[in-house]
Amino acid sequence: MSGGWLEGYAALITGGGSGIGRAVAERFLAEGASVTVLGRDRSRLEEVVDSAADRSRIHTVTGDVRDSDTLHTAVQETVDRFGKLDTLVANAGVWDYQRQLTRLTADELDTAFDEVFSVNVKGYLLAAEAAWRELVKTRGSIVMTLSNASFYVNGGGPLYTASKHACLGLMRELAYELAPKVRVNGVACGGMNTDLRGPRSLSLADRSIAASFARRGPDTPPPPIPLHDSSTDPRDFTGPYVLLASRAQSGPVTGHAINADGGIGVRGFAHAAGGDHL
Repeated sequence: MSGGWLEGYAALITGGGSGIGRAVAERFLAEGASVTVLGRDRSRLEEVVDSAADRSRIHTVTGDVRDSDTLHTAVQETVDRFGKLDTLVANAGVWDYQRQLTRLTADELDTAFDEVFSVNVKGYLLAAEAAWRELVKTRGSIVMTLSNASFYVNGGGPLYTASKHACLGLMRELAYELAPKVRVNGVACGGMNTDLRGPRSLSLADRSIAASFARRGPDTPPPPIPLHDSSTDPRDFTGPYVLLASRAQSGPVTGHAINADGGIGVRGFAHAAGGDHL
């Protein structure tokens, strides 16, 4: 595709081997960008490369977002391969499957907190630390994958909700600290049919949120959100990422989160209280 909104851009996407990360990578490629995808699963990264129409514009790095050296390597290889870095998409994350406080032991809470926050929050911060110098050179941007749980309760349990609230604060703080050279924004996604996994510390690393969608049948009630018939395909959530990455389309925008959550913010609470079962 020529003449896309990201023609000539170079981007780095963490957690890009599946789900929204892969969908954003494919959309960025379609919009004309060159993309480095970082992920832990080499076979999935190879699938992303194999699906690309132009393999000269895609590069992969295998590693964990909790490792600063890996992130610095990904930034450097992006610059070596494509000449610069315009956009960082901080995206890798885990979900806690709405495991409530009352269903967690003290030991589980201790270990799961460290895992969820190290991936969901520290992973974003380490990625920004690795990338900001190159983004200053290009007057580039950071786009963070947030969540409806960055604003509202019950999009996860206390661990996930707290981590995503932290990401919202991190996005706003970095938008201030890196201005005027680097814009920092976020996309607060709602429920998607992705291979999002849970914490290994809660024995949820092999559980995929996609299984929940697979169990939905024709008689299953729609989700309690205003746009209850909206798509859960990650590809339909990628537009805001393109918008926020593009200097021409969102040059004055920083410190902002686009809510792509089906209207959860205008729905109100689905239940009066979360502890009626206690």
